[in-house]
Amino acid sequence: MLSQNMKEALNRQVLMEAQSSQAYLAMGSWAEIQPGLKGVTQFFFRHSDEERMHMLKLIHYINERGGFGIIPALDQPVLTFVSLKKAFEQLFEHEVKVSESINNLVEIALTEKDYATHNFLQWYVMEQVEEERLARECNDKLEMIGDDKSGLYLFDRDIMTMDKE
Repeated sequence: MLSQNMKEALNRQVLMEAQSSQAYLAMGSWAEIQPGLKGVTQFFFRHSDEERMHMLKLIHYINERGGFGIIPALDQPVLTFVSLKKAFEQLFEHEVKVSESINNLVEIALTEKDYATHNFLQWYVMEQVEEERLARECNDKLEMIGDDKSGLYLFDRDIMTMDKE
């Protein structure tokens, strides 16, 4: 059985995962109308789906442990970006915030000696290590590319294989 504090904290994470899904969906929609970003578009849409699955996994866990997974209202995400580089910078910053939130959940679980939730959260801890690595790698590559159009072409083509290497 989850404590009230843990239920509330997990439901806050549900909100964060839902907002992540919406943010990546908006990034994908923006990328789709930019010339030549088919790979990036697919990357963002796939990540939106992944974040939704992260949210569902949390909802199921909360419900299985005697809580109630609350479906949150969402704020409008950022819809347009000055550049692809700025979109990926925002992605990285967001992933760092998600990691901080997951770490906070782990701390609550350990403080409350809720070892089942601690164990459940380990998947999210490892997922965030991977998400931050991928976002950092994308940002590093975009930094190297600068304004080089041929580099951007290669980045768009290669982003599908960069995902979760």
